[in-house]
Amino acid sequence: MSPITGGAFVVATLAKAGLFFTVLILSVMLSTIVERKFAGFIQDRSGPNRVGPWGMLQVIADGIKNIIKEETMPAGAIRPFFLLAPVLAILPATILFAVIPFGAPLPTQWGLVEMIVADVPIGFLYILAIGSIGVYGVALGGWASGSKYSLLGGLRGSAQMISYEVALALSLVPLILLAGDVRVPEIVSMQQAFTAGPATYSTWFLFPLLVGAFFFFVSGLAETNRLPFDLPEAEAELVTGYHTEYSAMKFSMFMIGEFAHVITIAALVTVFFLGGWDIPFWTGDNIRVLSDGTLIGDPTWWKTVLTLGAFSIKASLVVVIFVWIRWTLPRFRYDQLMDLGWKFMLEAVTVYILVIALVILGIEAVGIPKGGWYAFVLFLVNLGLGSVLLFALDKGTLIRGAARRGPEDTGDSDSEGNTVEGKA
Repeated sequence: MSPITGGAFVVATLAKAGLFFTVLILSVMLSTIVERKFAGFIQDRSGPNRVGPWGMLQVIADGIKNIIKEETMPAGAIRPFFLLAPVLAILPATILFAVIPFGAPLPTQWGLVEMIVADVPIGFLYILAIGSIGVYGVALGGWASGSKYSLLGGLRGSAQMISYEVALALSLVPLILLAGDVRVPEIVSMQQAFTAGPATYSTWFLFPLLVGAFFFFVSGLAETNRLPFDLPEAEAELVTGYHTEYSAMKFSMFMIGEFAHVITIAALVTVFFLGGWDIPFWTGDNIRVLSDGTLIGDPTWWKTVLTLGAFSIKASLVVVIFVWIRWTLPRFRYDQLMDLGWKFMLEAVTVYILVIALVILGIEAVGIPKGGWYAFVLFLVNLGLGSVLLFALDKGTLIRGAARRGPEDTGDSDSEGNTVEGKA
């Protein structure tokens, strides 16, 4: 069966765009409920429980409130940019969904419909380019509000997002070295086990690129401005940060953009490192459309439904981890945040790229073909690099706990009995 073409392709693309946008908005609504309930569980309280069964309709009540609420325009605001900032905050996360494959192709009487809005040949580069637009909404929102608190939040946010955007992009370079392609569906296919067609690794990239997945996840946390990287908001210091002067639906658009960005990062983690829509320990979902249109596998409608469910479960688990981290870790100081990005993450990712490139070169020189042993060697290398990263390089300086503090930090006596003043 060949992919659909002509008018059917246009109709299918418009239908997929509308469907995926609706699913994204509904997922944002569901994620707000999940976060509130999870926060209530961690803090030993009920969470929302008055509107609808188990408080599930609380998000509907909040939406109606924000729609009918009066909007304010600060006297010192720059109106065009003040109105544009919420749009730029929500736009990148929504249009990134265009290049994310959510399931196996769906066979129809008009041809094969792939579960992706736009299978562009530069999908990976598209993700990096569109993802960098989010900083404009934060910077414009803080600057155009005419408030010093908003401006400080916007400056913090733009500096943070630019800093960790570099590490985010570099953490995916080993992925491209391993996959050898920038098409997102091809990256998913490389993690499946095919008996025909081009060789694959038959394992999720989480294992041969374990350290890279860690760097990508941490950078994604920073890009979404969530704890422990929520310095742009920092309620105790900057009121609510760059969106202090926003109200009603404009404020809601910033919140929708934040949760949509979380869902987008979760979807990217799923695609790049968790096999995408691949169902583990089952080869029946191994369906692949090559760049020349050749179909490998047996697509059916129920396989499409199952793979859509597998993708949703994986992405949902990543979102739950995001929420879990938010309600368990404290916020960084701003100097700690910038030091982590520029003095550690950037250097560590660069060294990681070099090591992985050399290992891949060595594996290919030995003659190991793409497959399980290829991935296993990379997995062992990543285990060693992870051990060095967390235990050998740290030495109580990067990941520093209270138990490792010396007398110079506490005002205690040093080894000679002299009292040392504590640091501010």
